[in-house]
Amino acid sequence: MSEGTAAADFAALLGELKERSGLSYGVLAKRLHMSTSTLHRYCNGDAVPTDYAPVERFARLCKASTEELVELHRRWVLADAGRVRKGSGPSEATSPEVNPEVASPEVASPEVASKEVASPEVNSEVASREGPARRRPRRAVLAGLAAAVALGGVGLAVAVPSGWTGDEGRRGTAVSGGGGRPEGEGAAASVGSSAGSSSAGAEDKGKGKDQEKKEKGERTASGAPTSASPGGRSGSGSAGGDRPPRDTAPASPPLTVDTEPHAWEDPCSQRYLIDLPPGRVGPPPPEQDAPGWVAATGAVPSGEQFLKLTVQGKGEETVVLKGLTVRMAGKRAPLAWNDYAMGYPGVGCGGGVPTRFFTVALDAARPGVVPEAGHANFPFKVSESDPEAFYIRADASAYDVRWYLELRWSSGDRSGTLTVDDHGRPFRTSGNNGRPAYEFPLGGEKWVEEGTTE
Repeated sequence: MSEGTAAADFAALLGELKERSGLSYGVLAKRLHMSTSTLHRYCNGDAVPTDYAPVERFARLCKASTEELVELHRRWVLADAGRVRKGSGPSEATSPEVNPEVASPEVASPEVASKEVASPEVNSEVASREGPARRRPRRAVLAGLAAAVALGGVGLAVAVPSGWTGDEGRRGTAVSGGGGRPEGEGAAASVGSSAGSSSAGAEDKGKGKDQEKKEKGERTASGAPTSASPGGRSGSGSAGGDRPPRDTAPASPPLTVDTEPHAWEDPCSQRYLIDLPPGRVGPPPPEQDAPGWVAATGAVPSGEQFLKLTVQGKGEETVVLKGLTVRMAGKRAPLAWNDYAMGYPGVGCGGGVPTRFFTVALDAARPGVVPEAGHANFPFKVSESDPEAFYIRADASAYDVRWYLELRWSSGDRSGTLTVDDHGRPFRTSGNNGRPAYEFPLGGEKWVEEGTTE
């Protein structure tokens, strides 16, 4: 199939859905949060969206059937591939065909790393064959081993944060609403502590055992690097004078983050996947009761998840919010569960776009937090009397994704990173392509197949 034919076929199906819906370009564009001219170009075949998420929302607004959703996704994949071949820009950041296992670096196993470090017995045997003239001092051999092991730890620490961890997810305990990120969480913390051990081992080569033990105790008392404990003050040397070293907890960050993982952009766009038949699922809740309803049913946001983050300083000092980073805790095939719509059929939805509005394409190989068109980007400033609210729409169509955010901040001579998640657990958002969909009629008593309500 030629590039032009693929794009034309994709545009033809978009136009067919639009005409059948009876909605104007202006109404559809407003509900999709895009300009009317952009939507018009998509339907005419003049442009191909780089992300499938708005295409799926368009199709659902036009009441597309399950078969039409599958066919629309197939045509978009072909049209997007043709757009890339013509050189209009790479689409790997949003293409749902990207394999996360290929995109992520391989994590070196401890067994492989240990094989690369020669054992003391092997060194001794080689030295005995070569004769006394080439034998190395014992302290030098041990110091070399320590440095090699530390360097292996650095390589492992660098690889781990970017890899997918599957069901295990991330085991951190820092939650939204307070506290810094846990010690050892993320690449910066791991590399900082491992690199410190490596350089310290290299400096100890020519020193005696007593001096080595003394300095080891001093390094333990001085604590972890600043990057491992945001807001803490880095130090070097002993605890001070002749006093014995004492443990000191890192200072807490000068800000808090309150997370609402089940805020709704509007009921019409909010859907959940549930591993239960319609007869065992209660009616859709109002937005304020969504967290309890989700916990009771084991629901997972379907197609997209809408977050609200309220960031506030703890004092009068100004805290600069430098940016948000998306971190992956797992990525697999979408859930094969039933799809339940929260909006009542026939009831209008809509509203204004929030001020601080961002989107995340979770299907991308390296998702990022991107400001909505016409909205400001980081940095922002907050204090106790001047908080900020951020709204984030995360889209997923081809994967079941576990993810969390890292908020980078600075205040005066302090800086750090705060983990933002679902109260100690990663957020979870799954694609819903081809899943059985249900809606709850207004005033009805049970769920019915989507599109069957008169």
